[in-house]
Amino acid sequence: MADVALLEKLIEPEVEAEGLALVRVKMTGGTSEPTLQVMAERSDTRQLSLEDCARLSRRISAMLDSLEAEGRDPIDHGYRLEVSSPGIDRPLTRLADYDDWKGHEARIVLAEKLNGRKVFAGMLGGTEGGTVLVDVAGLGPTGLPFEAIQSAKLVMTDRLIRATAPLSPEGADDIEANEEAEED
Repeated sequence: MADVALLEKLIEPEVEAEGLALVRVKMTGGTSEPTLQVMAERSDTRQLSLEDCARLSRRISAMLDSLEAEGRDPIDHGYRLEVSSPGIDRPLTRLADYDDWKGHEARIVLAEKLNGRKVFAGMLGGTEGGTVLVDVAGLGPTGLPFEAIQSAKLVMTDRLIRATAPLSPEGADDIEANEEAEED
């Protein structure tokens, strides 16, 4: 099995060299379809263009191929590399994410129960130190230790959709016209 913490340490400098921020590194698919998933974003737009994905994918592939050629492959089996943006209902992986998305709804799952619950859903209230604040229906404002969080993601709402409006579509018609011309 691949060491995800090691992969993150290897991949983060490659992501930063492209002027991007690493959101998450994760191995998915088990043994039948192992996939190395890398999520990144532009700090200014919180999005990733197709060009960004392609460039970052090539960069990470070259780095991993180089390690394999040196006999230091961090993944001891075949896998597929998937580079993407975090999407609208993005995972919350860094403490700063909870401040950045304050006022939006999230679903948070803890590794172990806290006061009889593992799942907390509600409006994010930011952070205080190492504690994530969330206003949970029926509980009110609740503090969750960041280190106790197993997974968390934003919940799709109209407000979130408005807050994550896509990059300008300017020039999209030109791209479609060029693609159609190439097909003829």
